Amino acid sequence: MARAPQGAEKPERGGRGERGGRDRDRGGRDRVKGEDDLIDKLVHINRVAKVVKGGRRFAFAALVVVGDGKGRVGYGSGKAREVPEAIRKATEQAKRNLIRIPLREGRTLHHDLRGRFGAGKVILRAAPAGTGIIAGGPMRAVFETMGIHDVVAKSVGSNNPHNMVKATFAALQLMTSPRVVAAKRGKKVAEIVGRREEVAKDAKEA
Repeated sequence: MARAPQGAEKPERGGRGERGGRDRDRGGRDRVKGEDDLIDKLVHINRVAKVVKGGRRFAFAALVVVGDGKGRVGYGSGKAREVPEAIRKATEQAKRNLIRIPLREGRTLHHDLRGRFGAGKVILRAAPAGTGIIAGGPMRAVFETMGIHDVVAKSVGSNNPHNMVKATFAALQLMTSPRVVAAKRGKKVAEIVGRREEVAKDAKEA
């Protein structure tokens, strides 16, 4: 096999940040994919054990939330013998389960929502500009990846990350935009939005 001449330059290898086309922080938890502009966050990782003949066989289960920051979001779970492989499986599943949620002014919810999954219950409330994301860890990951900037959320009941995330998605899927409501009622969007503003004004005066 012929060798390269001594004066020839060797091709540069990609750094750690270039491996697989991913930009990773020091903890490796929040990553941005440059290919499809998706943001994925590692919500929870748990070590699980399977009892077999001769002892226990350990594995890792990961819960990941993926979104584009513009209303699309999804979650997935994966299990493998190694942590990176479990995260990869969860991320791929989350990408396949992406759903689109209509946002108000691209920053908050259109109306208040309640969701439930198992013993987990969540309450989501729309908030004015400048409020920020007031929510717990698993729910915050969903809102950040989805692109919500102002929301107030409360978890009641189970604090299991899987139940909280699934209850949050159950609530978000109940979201209806003024355009959809106007189409069902045969009215204009301005009429629906105007009515909502009158109700909010009466609530403040009360």
